[in-house]
Amino acid sequence: MMELYHKVCRECSQLVTNQYSTSFSLGIKMFAEEFRGPIYNIYGFVRFADEIVDTFHDHDKALLFEEFRADTYKALDRKISLNPILHSFQEVVHQYDISVDLIDGFLDSMKMDLKSSEFDRPTYEKYIFGSAEVVGLMCLKVFVKGDRAEYDRLKDSAMKLGSAFQKVNFLRDVKSDFIDRGRVYFPNVMYESFTCLQKSEIEEEIQSEFDEALVGIRQLPKGARLGVFAAFTYYERLLKKIRSHTAADVKKTRIRVSDPRKMMLLGVSAVKSKVGAI
Repeated sequence: MMELYHKVCRECSQLVTNQYSTSFSLGIKMFAEEFRGPIYNIYGFVRFADEIVDTFHDHDKALLFEEFRADTYKALDRKISLNPILHSFQEVVHQYDISVDLIDGFLDSMKMDLKSSEFDRPTYEKYIFGSAEVVGLMCLKVFVKGDRAEYDRLKDSAMKLGSAFQKVNFLRDVKSDFIDRGRVYFPNVMYESFTCLQKSEIEEEIQSEFDEALVGIRQLPKGARLGVFAAFTYYERLLKKIRSHTAADVKKTRIRVSDPRKMMLLGVSAVKSKVGAI
């Protein structure tokens, strides 16, 4: 009856994804069915690690995180875990030959959130790599089904896309990151004196990464291309909306794309994919 246990664990990862990210869940539904489960399993793992460092303020977050990290490696070594999220994650790691180096990089970045409040350029780049770029690489491993040559060909674009997504998140959440968590991720930026020029420079950097990422998106396997392009379209629209506001605006309110607009963007993405206009 192990298959029943596998099924229950996978459904737990899907539940976590659906509850924590409406936008990401919609994007996953646009993948071919063979990719949906593995991506849910990756997201469940990523989400739980992030929750420990971001929201468990009434608990010993450092202790919980170290236990989660140790349990992750145990799951990978034993190929089983009684934590359903870790069990479904280890399945993906072994099936698609996801490197432990990527997992290490991710967990190292999450650990930085336990202490870091301001980032210089080297720590910022290290954080972006571990928190976002490696997640894109994990997903790419699934999309190319472990094909090393295809992975190497597309990995730079996958990293650019993950980086761009994360930096848009940083701009969107600049208020809550500082007020609730005492963090400012952007190097050489002080929350109190965040300027429109600094904001514009960050936005230009993100747009450049989006442009590079799109080249790789167009070369993804057909079953993955639409879902990734839909996420790209949503985040590019969110960046455009953020660009229409001042630095003072993003410090006061969380800029978002409405649910009806999200559905419209998904529809547009589907039409573009169908007519080969990606």
